[in-house]
Amino acid sequence: MLKNNLKIAWRNLVKNGVSSFINIGGLAVGMAVAILIGLWIHDELSFNKYFQNYDRVAQVMTKWKLANGARTSQPMPLGSALQSAYKQDFKSVILSTQTEDHVIAFGDKKFRQSGKFMQPEATEMFSLRMLRGSRAGLNDLNSIMIGESLAKKLFGDADPMDKVLKIDNNLNVKVTGVYEDFPHNTDLNNVTFFSTWDLYATANNWVAQKAHDWTNNWVNIFVQLAPNADFDKVSAKIKDLKTPHVGPEEAAAKPSVFLQPMSNWHLYSSFGNAGERIESEALRAVWFYGIIGIFVLLLACINFMNLSTARSEKRAKEVGIRKAVGSVRGQLIFQFFSESLLVSVFAFLLAIVLVLLILPWFNGVADKTLNILWTNPFFWLSGITFTFFTGIIAGSYPALYLSSFNPVKVLKGTFRAGRFAAIPRKVLVTVQFTVSIALIIGTIIVYRQIQFAKDRPVGYTREGLLAVPMATPDFQGKYDLLRNELKSTGAVAEIAESASAVTGIDSGNGGFNWKGKDPSFKDQFGTLSVTYEYGKTIGWKFIDGRDFSRELKDSTGFVINEAAVKYMSLKNPVGQTMQWDRYKAKNFKVLGVIKDMVMNSPFEPAYPTIFFLSPDDSKNWIFIKISPHVSTANALPKIEGVFKKLIPAAPFEFKFVDDDYAAKFAAEERIGKLSGFFAALAILISCLGLFGLASFVAEQRTKEIGVRKILGASVLNLWGMLSKDFVMLVIASFVIATPIAFYFMYNWLQKYQYRTDLSWWIFAGAGVGALVITLLTVSFQAIKAAIANPVRSLRSE
Repeated sequence: MLKNNLKIAWRNLVKNGVSSFINIGGLAVGMAVAILIGLWIHDELSFNKYFQNYDRVAQVMTKWKLANGARTSQPMPLGSALQSAYKQDFKSVILSTQTEDHVIAFGDKKFRQSGKFMQPEATEMFSLRMLRGSRAGLNDLNSIMIGESLAKKLFGDADPMDKVLKIDNNLNVKVTGVYEDFPHNTDLNNVTFFSTWDLYATANNWVAQKAHDWTNNWVNIFVQLAPNADFDKVSAKIKDLKTPHVGPEEAAAKPSVFLQPMSNWHLYSSFGNAGERIESEALRAVWFYGIIGIFVLLLACINFMNLSTARSEKRAKEVGIRKAVGSVRGQLIFQFFSESLLVSVFAFLLAIVLVLLILPWFNGVADKTLNILWTNPFFWLSGITFTFFTGIIAGSYPALYLSSFNPVKVLKGTFRAGRFAAIPRKVLVTVQFTVSIALIIGTIIVYRQIQFAKDRPVGYTREGLLAVPMATPDFQGKYDLLRNELKSTGAVAEIAESASAVTGIDSGNGGFNWKGKDPSFKDQFGTLSVTYEYGKTIGWKFIDGRDFSRELKDSTGFVINEAAVKYMSLKNPVGQTMQWDRYKAKNFKVLGVIKDMVMNSPFEPAYPTIFFLSPDDSKNWIFIKISPHVSTANALPKIEGVFKKLIPAAPFEFKFVDDDYAAKFAAEERIGKLSGFFAALAILISCLGLFGLASFVAEQRTKEIGVRKILGASVLNLWGMLSKDFVMLVIASFVIATPIAFYFMYNWLQKYQYRTDLSWWIFAGAGVGALVITLLTVSFQAIKAAIANPVRSLRSE
């Protein structure tokens, strides 16, 4: 019986080639989208599961009831307190630096790499998969363990073990192990080396001074729980550990120490203003794309339902004869389910091929390294189950509907589908276009928000501006020499140094005082130490006052931005005297006010920022303005030559500031591209179904069209008649989609303080676009039917 059903199913597929193509093609596209999104969600949900101790490792964090967010950086003595007071709850407690960039050198090869200095137990905690050496590799003071990719860069195919490397041209370390690179879906994916905490402390004398300082938050602390310990219970025990040791100001904010399990690092890493855990962007994305995947697959299933029910009259006699010769309804249901399952299997196989073709592009857009899980039994079990249920869902309505036909009416020729038979099809088409129009509106708004932020004045000149990281101590103290040499090349207009990148503020401070300040006001500014030429180099724009001047020796001068003026409620800021607790014996004078510069997120208001001169503060970045009279291609070799001459121990690495600024839009552009991709597929699926339905309607009304044409109806009249119903369905879809899209996109925009508005033309444009696509899709069949010779359709009458 099964063989017979499959044979009949195959013959029906071949006989109705166009309909079969639409069914299989539409389902395949829907399934491909579902598989892609499924792989993406699997990657997100399996974040950090690479580590064997995934369910026992946590990071120590602090949150405040009366302050914003939660902090990963902790005071150094907190680690010792956890080890001594709660030893029974932890298998290990380790101190670690932040993940930072350092120059790793071997001979003439120098690379800027991200790494950590950690205590020796870290290798077991993070279950490094060793390719050479053992996890005990950090027991020696001057040791380093490197990732596979870094070993390849430095040594090629040679054995790296026991080779001596230099860190920042300062520390000699011996390679004691090579570990497998961390996968992309881990929070340590960019860490390419581990060295010892004690070596870091020995090389930096100030670390010993911070060993008992509870006010300086600068280390990461990771813990591995003891076998019988519980994250929540241990968090409850340690929550007040910091309070007795901090100053009255921080104690008033009620700091609470807690454990952030590794399982929460990725999807549950966001905290609200009172330190409460809130839904992260990553988790929102999982829900968002998961829902899109379900809807796109649903659209494909709707196509199959619509085309199968639409062609019911053609199969009515088959159902009547089969029932007349003894077939029961259950056998007919099984027959139709067999057909839908066969379509589903073909669609799944085609979907796999589509995924293989699309995956490289998808990985690039989504910033992932996804692969089809060929060897994963769960993937194949999910695929088979997924295919089965898709076939059942897609074929359920046709199977139940077609099998219910009355054989007597069918064989007597009195069976008619009825005036209400088309209603389910119209509802399903409306659902299809509602989803498609909503996705189109969402995509337009995402791109409009990105463009809105890109058009925002940035307050400085990005073009021709290079940023060079001061990767090693060799850069320090060579500013004047570098400046003179670079300017003498004729390729450089100006050069400056600063503590932070121009596209980000790394330092924030309070403790400022000015005339009219409320004594109870707790101030917080972005603070940026710069050199005299900083403003000339980046091209900031003054609205009042002047720039720093070497001639006037403005060592106690401040340049502030517009946001700082508003923050301090100053009417005439230039010339105002300010004090800073950091420099108690100094009075600072406001020299000038600049236009707000976009230094952090382009979607947020400018942060109140103070720029100051401090020769004592170490600088981290060199900014170079290329001369407008010299091409970049000619300027770069000259600049590189100067750096190699004056700082030969460090690699010459740079980035263009405009590229760095463009990277700030990466997350939103990713959402826009993926939304546009899924919207395009949703429209494609909907149009495939619409094309099939239009073909059926034209075929069903062939005789009516012939009669109307003989009676004088024009091609335009007939085109309008055949298109009218579909146009009305799209209009209904637009009416439903508009408030839905408005609600979700309005809420999405609320997370941006600097945001675009929801203009009416966005919704109107999406509706008109959907209408045009519908007319183009339907018109081919409508015009084809309208220009057909009526003699052919009426000669049998």
